[in-house]
Amino acid sequence: MRRSERMTENVLGSPVRNLVGTLLFVVTVFICATIGYLHAGWRFGDAIYMVTLTLFSVGYGEVHPIDTNYLRVLTMGTMFLGCTGMIVLTGALVQVFTVFELRRILGADRVQTQIDKLDGHVIVCGFGRIGVQLAKELHVAGKSFVVLERSATRIAEAEALGFLSLLGDATEEGALRMAGIDRAKILATVLPDDAVNVFITLSARSLSPTIEIIARGEAPTTELKLLHAGADKVVLPTHIGAERIAEMIIYPETAQFVADSQDMRDMKRGLHDFGLELEAVSVARNSGVVGETVATAERRGGGAFFIVQIDRADGQTIQHPGENVKIEAGDSVVLVVRGSKVTAGSLFSAARGPVRVGRMKV
Repeated sequence: MRRSERMTENVLGSPVRNLVGTLLFVVTVFICATIGYLHAGWRFGDAIYMVTLTLFSVGYGEVHPIDTNYLRVLTMGTMFLGCTGMIVLTGALVQVFTVFELRRILGADRVQTQIDKLDGHVIVCGFGRIGVQLAKELHVAGKSFVVLERSATRIAEAEALGFLSLLGDATEEGALRMAGIDRAKILATVLPDDAVNVFITLSARSLSPTIEIIARGEAPTTELKLLHAGADKVVLPTHIGAERIAEMIIYPETAQFVADSQDMRDMKRGLHDFGLELEAVSVARNSGVVGETVATAERRGGGAFFIVQIDRADGQTIQHPGENVKIEAGDSVVLVVRGSKVTAGSLFSAARGPVRVGRMKV
């Protein structure tokens, strides 16, 4: 696109610069001619009117008789310079419109050419708050994707970030075809309007029976509608937000544990790709797992996690602890979670319950 723009400017010059220069020239002629008529004793209104008639070549007739050599020279000079300036100004305006239209067409063609080359890409419908974050994550992960958005302002924001974007309404089948839905692997509709997301899901499923559709839902009641419309997965941001807050409460040590090591960050990211999570939890003194062995704790978790490391309060680190290693109060236990993270963490934070001895609980 930039190469095409440079070629266009080499042929036609800088359209904005030409327009501004010509406009300044016409304004200068207008002011000088007006001053000339005022010098001849004309009133200000008559001078302005005479200059306007002359510049635009209307020819309605003189306001006052042009009966002196001074007025004739002034009028002829105004005709020559003013009319020439107006002709050039008209050409400059046409040039500006032409170049800007060429840039728009060349830019649209360039984007469509890039989209046509994609295969197995992701279509992100909507570039709002969630769409922006999703696009950034896909960009960091090196995934090829297209942003489909109907707001020109948001499209400009996406282009400024270097994302391949297409101006269009995702509810229209034509826009989905232009985004390459027949070759795309995944479509993510993340608009804040449940009804629109349902409609996009229906349209996308009718155009591509095999594409994976991930839809955003605001209201919990929308989840079933999106699934019936053809969505493979439904994401409820409100539910996820509440769950994430609960995880931060249950696993306060995770952020520090992961931030201390690049290897840990890479491991957490790699496990996440397989549906697993790396978390660290502190064992409270009244926790129900204090004194229990690793095997017992994992068995009580029902397979939701397994323990990969124990950091003792005295600084000792036990990597890959055996089944008979006991968990002590104050330990920092590193877990690989494969089920509900909230459920897994609650096992370590829950207080020890009463122990049954015969028919009594003590």
